[in-house]
Amino acid sequence: MDSTLEAAAVVPGTVLIPVRFVWKHGGNSVYLSGSFTQWSQLVPMLPVEGCDNVFQTVYGLMPGYHQYKFYVDGQWRYDESQPYVPGEYGVVNTVLLATDYMDVDNEAFRRMARVTDGPPPEVVPSVSEADLQASRQRISVFLSTHTVYELLPESGKVFALDVDLPVKQAFHMLHEQGIPMAPLCDFGRGQFVGILSALDFILILRELGSHASNLTEEELETHTISAWKEGKAYLNRQNDVHGRAFPRRLIHAGPYDNLKDVALKILQNEVATVPIIHSSSEDGSFPQLLHLASLSGILKCICRYFRHNASSLPILQLPICTIPVGTWAPKIGESNLRPLATLRPTQVSSIPIVDDNDSLLDIYCRSDITALAKDRAYTHINLDEMTIHQALQLGQDSYSPYELRSQRCQMCLRSDSVHKVMERLANPGVRRLVIVEAGSKRVEGIVSLSDVFKFLLG
Repeated sequence: MDSTLEAAAVVPGTVLIPVRFVWKHGGNSVYLSGSFTQWSQLVPMLPVEGCDNVFQTVYGLMPGYHQYKFYVDGQWRYDESQPYVPGEYGVVNTVLLATDYMDVDNEAFRRMARVTDGPPPEVVPSVSEADLQASRQRISVFLSTHTVYELLPESGKVFALDVDLPVKQAFHMLHEQGIPMAPLCDFGRGQFVGILSALDFILILRELGSHASNLTEEELETHTISAWKEGKAYLNRQNDVHGRAFPRRLIHAGPYDNLKDVALKILQNEVATVPIIHSSSEDGSFPQLLHLASLSGILKCICRYFRHNASSLPILQLPICTIPVGTWAPKIGESNLRPLATLRPTQVSSIPIVDDNDSLLDIYCRSDITALAKDRAYTHINLDEMTIHQALQLGQDSYSPYELRSQRCQMCLRSDSVHKVMERLANPGVRRLVIVEAGSKRVEGIVSLSDVFKFLLG
């Protein structure tokens, strides 16, 4: 179990010390009570926006010794990870607030309260190199012995686009269906030949904005996907120092390929999805598109398999901040040597959007660029001048406020276990989690599906 108790800095001379109590293991209704309320009052604890199972409240305490408990869904509970003692009201948590916390500089955001009358402060757990390698080996064996067939849903639908479709119409369809990409089929040849993604739309918009471009807005009305892909291959040939064209071949898999091979294909080719294609003919003719395999689907299989056997994977119980996975702000989590980048709402790019206090406001992903296809918005904007705030407003009509919070801004805490992070990333449509500080939602890092798989298969 895991909760925290923190004392905030106060202006010198005040009597009470604001203390923030945080309960991190869920419930429908959570309250706080203690010696500071004579055990006669229940103080409501409110859920932290965007962080499942986390509740908090701030209560002013006099310096000195206090006892407290949590009232969760009609039952009294205490936090086993914090100092506790048996008392008149059963086992209770304890805290001792020293008066010197009234003398700290008010600009210091918070300091940890002193604790006493209980076990020593919790030590951050770690895992040995042997346990780490054993966990990776078990996951590797699992993925190598299970096939893509297990990813196929009992029912569902997949979209494919005809290469002779105009690119303008294709991006309208992607936006209307709420999908970031779709496989391409050349019906004349009877083959799947590629993927149309948000990156293509970005490149097309850049081409339209280029003074040297041969592509006009009028031509975009009739410019086919096939013609765009050929032009893209020509541009690639121009950029190749050896003068060779390198159009990317379609990365695909079959239903009986093992999950490890598919995961490695996604990572090594830096793609978001791999079409699962099957043909009953020996020559591969008349292929069927069965599914679009992604890392989230593979991760869901891992979580489902090890959910009731978590002890065989010691790394699953570690806090996410203790392992070298993801991208972190300095001095918060284990760094993977990549700096965390964030944006103010008036800047131009595509990453987490924060306010002046570095608290998460929204997130702008590459796939969000397809919102510019709506009402031909791309015809009257300049990518070099358009701000993230303006781009987010273009897509607001497509999302309800609840969707903006619960789907777009998927969050976790640095104290969340690796297992919990994996289960959230296994949800459909979730490709990354923004790691935030409980309460303030200050951005502390990002962990993505590819980060997790690179760590697990490393």
